[in-house]
Amino acid sequence: VQLQASGGGSVQAGDSLRLSCAASGRIFAMAWFRQVPGQDREFVDAMSRGGGTPYVPSPMKGRFSISGDYARNTIYLQMNGLEPEDTAVYYCAAGTLMSRRDSDYTSWGQGTQVTVSS
Repeated sequence: VQLQASGGGSVQAGDSLRLSCAASGRIFAMAWFRQVPGQDREFVDAMSRGGGTPYVPSPMKGRFSISGDYARNTIYLQMNGLEPEDTAVYYCAAGTLMSRRDSDYTSWGQGTQVTVSS
């Protein structure tokens, strides 16, 4: 399955952004990760048709929320109260297992840049 992420941009601290990720086929588990140059990819949130709630890292908890439209094979990441520390490339991923580990996902989008200025 191919993934297309969109919705990134440059915003001010405190602003909101909504990222979208459209899949070319049926999806089961999808996730968002983010990466800062020189650092490991960081798990943000995930969801699956099977349900369940993954552990959301503290920096994002309460500010970011994932949602999905399985009929459209699309997931979203609503990001509120953005902080400069949220600046990163955000990637969506798809797989058969909902997980916080990037190695468990088999398909990846191209990434969308989010830049937050103070």
